[in-house]
Amino acid sequence: MPLCDVCGVREAEVYQPHTGRKLCRQCFINDILRRVEDEIKRYRLIEPGDKVLLAVSGGKDSFVLLDTLSQLHDPSKLIGLSIVEGVEGYNRREDVERLRKYAAQRGVEVVVTSFKEFIGYSLDEIIAKAWKKGLKVSPCTFCGALRRRIINTYARMLRADKTATAHTLDDEAQTAVMNVLRGDPDRLVRQHPRAPRLSDKFVQRVKPLRRIYEWEAAMYAYFKGFRFQEAECPYINLSPTLRARIREHLMSIEAENPGSLLRILDTIDRIVEANLEEYRKLPPLPLCEKCGEPTAPGRRLCKTCELLEKIGIT
Repeated sequence: MPLCDVCGVREAEVYQPHTGRKLCRQCFINDILRRVEDEIKRYRLIEPGDKVLLAVSGGKDSFVLLDTLSQLHDPSKLIGLSIVEGVEGYNRREDVERLRKYAAQRGVEVVVTSFKEFIGYSLDEIIAKAWKKGLKVSPCTFCGALRRRIINTYARMLRADKTATAHTLDDEAQTAVMNVLRGDPDRLVRQHPRAPRLSDKFVQRVKPLRRIYEWEAAMYAYFKGFRFQEAECPYINLSPTLRARIREHLMSIEAENPGSLLRILDTIDRIVEANLEEYRKLPPLPLCEKCGEPTAPGRRLCKTCELLEKIGIT
């Protein structure tokens, strides 16, 4: 076995295609932790004293987010939020309990809630209603809108200064390409760590893992010995969403040209940073007539209320 390119002492266990380095287990873990810390410092994502709500699902990325931030920030200033969507065969109580136990060992409390508790319906029940009405909306659209609403609501309730999500580089690159293909520069700006907050009702969201590859998060979780939720949501493959198609293409490009995802994100960041001042001049977002949450300019209802209204949930 070759020796680690960093320490030169231990045997290498990981090859990092985007750097061309062979790393031992410890140097790989140190590399991930350093890059997360660099991202936090680069954009001042989290300041000393900030109370941070961690959106944690029980999957590998959530464990990595919890583990790294509990080393880089005061654990007493962290609080986890786990949302049970209500999908038969996917949401398991033992996964949530495992996450809570590990978080407690790191000095972090985890609050658990659910779609059912928040709006009175599980995701399975919501999708059944949508299909009955013939509504051609991806289950992921309902899930994403509700998760964002719940996370922001709990962040305000718990008086958090920031909310941290476990989005990885793969997630961020896919979203950036989607926004480009849709011709949506506003969403590209909102992806950026320094995007202006256009409503006092939004708790600032940060993504400390945004420059960590998904495979790196999986390897980190494996090396750390985490037992995380491995089941895939049964709704994810029901229809070939734009994100799924982009993901497949980007994975192929990254395999042929390592570092491509990082270059996509860096390029988008530079373009956005050159235009941030213009977006800071925008007026606050209007409020939804039904729930009072922020919505897009010119819209009577926010996306969440619009979706729920279409299937008869008011």
